[in-house]
Amino acid sequence: MKDSKDIVKELIQWYKENARDLPWRRTKNPYHIWLSEIMLQQTRVEAVKPYFQRFLQTCPTIEALANTEEDTLLKLWEGLGYYSRVRNLQKAAKTVVDEYGGALPQDYHALRKLKGIGPYTAGAIASIAFSLPYAAVDGNVLRVMSRLTADERDITLASTKGAWEEELSSMMPTGDEGNFTQGLMELGATVCLPNGNPKCEICPVRRYCQAYRKNAVLQFPVKSPKKERTKEYLSVFFLVHRKKIALQKRDGKGLLSGLWQLPNCNQEKALPVALSEWGILSGNIKDMKAQKHIFTHIEWHMSCYFVEVENESKDFLWLSKETVENEYALPSAFKKIWQEGCSLLED
Repeated sequence: MKDSKDIVKELIQWYKENARDLPWRRTKNPYHIWLSEIMLQQTRVEAVKPYFQRFLQTCPTIEALANTEEDTLLKLWEGLGYYSRVRNLQKAAKTVVDEYGGALPQDYHALRKLKGIGPYTAGAIASIAFSLPYAAVDGNVLRVMSRLTADERDITLASTKGAWEEELSSMMPTGDEGNFTQGLMELGATVCLPNGNPKCEICPVRRYCQAYRKNAVLQFPVKSPKKERTKEYLSVFFLVHRKKIALQKRDGKGLLSGLWQLPNCNQEKALPVALSEWGILSGNIKDMKAQKHIFTHIEWHMSCYFVEVENESKDFLWLSKETVENEYALPSAFKKIWQEGCSLLED
């Protein structure tokens, strides 16, 4: 790439002077860097900070992570979403304990074999923790490089991402691999912003940017349109029996697999039919506010009901409000329903 050495040099200098003070940047501990990168997937930096600190208090080492009960991990992760991330984190931790003595391997290809570690996360750990010449290419980095070079390749294609991984790995400065990786991340996160809001006036590499020169910054990156989300329509029940609330465990596969939820069914099923199928013979049904929750590829449209029942169904776990809030991870999709249900319970 033209001017690559100058771009690398100026980007690293800018990063050293302007980097945000984030907890995981104060260390070279590979475990901390790994944890932060997993938490930051699909999640804002400010949201991650308290989770990162709290998680390390309970799981200060990879060995501790490997040996922690799954329900405890899910509770620590509650609110971050994409719970498969923490399950994969623990699976990888167990492998690291069994095969590498509890320390992450200082090898990119070995990192890639661990559960939940893809090319981006492996590149981040390798370059930041171990100073190895492997790039970490995510959406932020693809946006930066697409604009810098006015690259018209579709960034949603694996081939485009792979090409940039190879190109950026070849640009890695010896001894400063981690700062280069984090400099690209920081530029994309704070300056070369998406959705029509780039801050070109403060960009440290603006004079090299081909998109800026062509007055075409907003035309990059190029990406194919997203597929329309699938819509699902659910009836969700806040079931109460003598101050105890029903929770149901989801199936072990698919969306929110294996997590606890409020009982629900497809809206095509009549409410009394759903209740009777669960062995609930009678109940006083009150309407609650309808809710919507958006996942990556699915939208849930939920009609919600507060139901005081006369018997406890064996299909569910019946728990006090305090027990649920202290010990069980409830997915964000049900949070507003939970809050309204608890308010009605106290009335």
